[in-house]
Amino acid sequence: MSFQNRAREGDDTYQWYFRAAQRGDPYAQFNLAQLYLRGAGVERDEVRAATWLTRAATRGLAYAQNHLGAMYYSGRGVAPDDVLAARWFRSAAAQGERSAQHNLGLLYRKGRGVRQSHKAAIGWFYRAAEQGMARAQALLGECYLNGHGANVSHPLAMAWFRKAAVQGHVHSQVQLAHMYGRGQGVAPSLAQELYWLRHAAAAGDALAQCRLGAAYADGRGVGIDLPYALHWFERAARQGEGEAEYRLARMLAAGRGVRRDLALAREYYLRAAGQGVPKAQFALGVMHARGVGVERDPASAAAWYRRAAQQGDASAQNNLGALYARGDGVGRDDVLAAHWIELAARQGHALAQYNFGAMYAAGRGVERDPVRACMWGWLAARGGVTRQTWLRAYARHKAEHAACGAPLTHQ
Repeated sequence: MSFQNRAREGDDTYQWYFRAAQRGDPYAQFNLAQLYLRGAGVERDEVRAATWLTRAATRGLAYAQNHLGAMYYSGRGVAPDDVLAARWFRSAAAQGERSAQHNLGLLYRKGRGVRQSHKAAIGWFYRAAEQGMARAQALLGECYLNGHGANVSHPLAMAWFRKAAVQGHVHSQVQLAHMYGRGQGVAPSLAQELYWLRHAAAAGDALAQCRLGAAYADGRGVGIDLPYALHWFERAARQGEGEAEYRLARMLAAGRGVRRDLALAREYYLRAAGQGVPKAQFALGVMHARGVGVERDPASAAAWYRRAAQQGDASAQNNLGALYARGDGVGRDDVLAAHWIELAARQGHALAQYNFGAMYAAGRGVERDPVRACMWGWLAARGGVTRQTWLRAYARHKAEHAACGAPLTHQ
C-alpha cells in the first residue's frame, strides 16, 4: 500500500471515529483517544486523548476508565492525581476489568491515592490473577512468598508463580528456579531449577543467564561446559549484570575455557566493582597487591580491599588487616590490623582466624592472651589452616612480607 493510501486510510479511520465519538459512542471515544495517544492518522496529543477518555469513562466504559486512571497515575495529558487514578481504577475494577484490578492492587500496595493495605492489594491481585493475568499472578505469588497481606505460604507462592511462568512471565520463571533451588514449597530439584533458568535466560533475563552460566561453570546439575558458561556470562555481562561480569573476569584471568587475557579481565573486574560487587573489588585488590596485569601498587590494593571490606567481604577484611600490620600501602597500624582481621575471623575466615590468634600470641594490636591465641588457632585448624600451612604459604610469598609472623593474605 502506498504512503498516500495509508494516509488516506488513516484519515478515514479518524473521521469515522470522530463523527461517532461526537454522537456520544463511548467505544468510538475510546478508540479516538487511542489514535491521539499513538499519533495514528493524527498528530499525537495526550491532552486530547485524555479528554476523549474522560468522555468514554464517564459513560461507564471500563477500558477507558482504566486507561484514564493510568494517565492520572503517570501525569500524561492531565495533572498527576493518585486519588483520581484510584477512583477510575476502582470503577473499572468493579466491572471486572482485570488490568484495573491489577492497577488498583498496586495502589493499595504502595499507598498511593488510597490508604496502604497489603490485604486489600492481595484481594485485587487475586481477582485479576483468577482471570489469567500473568502480572497479577506473579504479584500474588510474591505476596504469599513474603507474607504481604496473607500468611507466608511457599506452596501457594509456587502455584501462582507457575501459572504466570507457563504464560512466559520471565520474573516468575526466575522465582520458580530460585524456589526449586532452595526447596521452598517443593522438594529441591536441580533439574527443575535449570529448566526454568533456561526459559528465563532465553527470554533475556540477565540474572537467569548469569546463574545458568554458573551452573555450567561449576558443574551444578549439569556437566561442566566452559563454552556454554562463557556464552551465558557474556550475554548477562552485556546487560551490565555485575555478578556475570565478575565471573567472566575470573575465567579470563585464569584462562579457563578461554585464552588468558588479564587486561580484559581487569576491565570486567572494574565494571563489576563499579556496581559494588565486593568479590570484584577484592580481585582488583589482589591484582594490585601482587602486580598481576598491573604495576604493583599496595596503596591501590588497600583502596580496593577497603571498598570490599566495608561491604563485609571477609577475604578483603583479612588482607586489608595484613596490609596495616605490614605497613604496606598504608601506614602501619596494629590496632587497625587487628580490627579488620577480627571482623574476618568472626565470619569464619580460617586465615583470618589464624592471623588473629597470632596477634593475640604476639600482643600486636590486642592485649597478649595465650588462651585466646589458642582458641583462634584451634578454629583456624578446624578450617584447614595450620602453622605448617601458613609457613608453606609464607615461603611462597616471603618477598611480600616484612618479617616472619606477618599476617597471611588470601589470594
